[in-house]
Amino acid sequence: MAIGTPTVATAGTFYFGADLSYVNEMQDCGAQYRDHGQVKDPFEIFKDHGANLVRVRLWNDPDWTRYSNLADVEKTIARAKGQGMQVLLDFHYSDTWADGDKQIAPKAWASITDTGELSHKLYQFTFDTLAALNAKGLAPDLVQVGNETNPELLGGVKGKPIDWTRNAALLNAGIQAVHDAGKAFPSAPRVMLHIAQPENAEWWFPQAAAAGVKGYDLIGLSYYPKWSSKTLAGLGHTILMLRKTYGVDVMVVETAYPWTLDNADSAPNLLGADALLPGYPATPEGQAKYLADLTQTVIDHGGDGVVYWEPAWVSTGCSTPWAKGSGWDNATFFDFRHGDDTLPGIDFMNRPYLPVSRLLPPAK
Repeated sequence: MAIGTPTVATAGTFYFGADLSYVNEMQDCGAQYRDHGQVKDPFEIFKDHGANLVRVRLWNDPDWTRYSNLADVEKTIARAKGQGMQVLLDFHYSDTWADGDKQIAPKAWASITDTGELSHKLYQFTFDTLAALNAKGLAPDLVQVGNETNPELLGGVKGKPIDWTRNAALLNAGIQAVHDAGKAFPSAPRVMLHIAQPENAEWWFPQAAAAGVKGYDLIGLSYYPKWSSKTLAGLGHTILMLRKTYGVDVMVVETAYPWTLDNADSAPNLLGADALLPGYPATPEGQAKYLADLTQTVIDHGGDGVVYWEPAWVSTGCSTPWAKGSGWDNATFFDFRHGDDTLPGIDFMNRPYLPVSRLLPPAK
């Protein structure tokens, strides 16, 4: 039997998702999303094309923008739940972007050097945020404790050695806060740790385990061919290894691929020719093939989901901190040449996939 899209994603089912953190801002900037020529609610579009999960980022106190704060996140969660989709809440533990190169502590915590005090701050922020969401009927179903935490949480940078005593205390504080707040939820949220690029997960999780990090249910991986040394097959092998070693579910929680190398605006495209894999051209069909093959690879190796990063970050007249427009317009699911109408890549969530059992040895 082929794997289809479950009505409600739960443990043991496959998550087909999209990070839609930019949608509120893009619509405020005038973006209109079309599906077969008709202007529609983008959350409805994603649900219609097979999504059962929406991912949304949260910054602590982003005073440079009015988005990705708690009020904006509440709006996104309400829109997702209104379409019957589950929600993955992504705590960055920063006032701005935290990623695989840097983890910038929020300004309110920046002067705190005591690990115990910092752990308490992180715990309380996590607990209070989740309690506030639950009180409004907006409890997330999955929660990330940190975003691409390759460097040390709250201040680490790429290449700097990790103080695992401190790092484990902070991660465990966040994990415990999710479990504690989740006791009041309609159902317990699943806890995710997230690492950028599969090759980094291969060294990070052994170190985390040795330091006593525990209590998480999911490993999330970012996989961008531009920034990874792994092929699709290599990604599959890493997923299988992580599942066998740590006994938790594994999913690709960020990926993307260009459907063109053209640009809709003056903002440079973040994914150019250097983001391409052999056999997957920068065309609508190439993007769709990449996503279909990636998803089948994840399924073949026992993975639990694929989430596309910011497929609705279309070009508008608004500016980001880097430029006017979008640096992602050529990697969305919306064709800027045709009024931001849907591209075939969005249907990777609706495709029939072969079950993982086809790769298992025959019963003796």
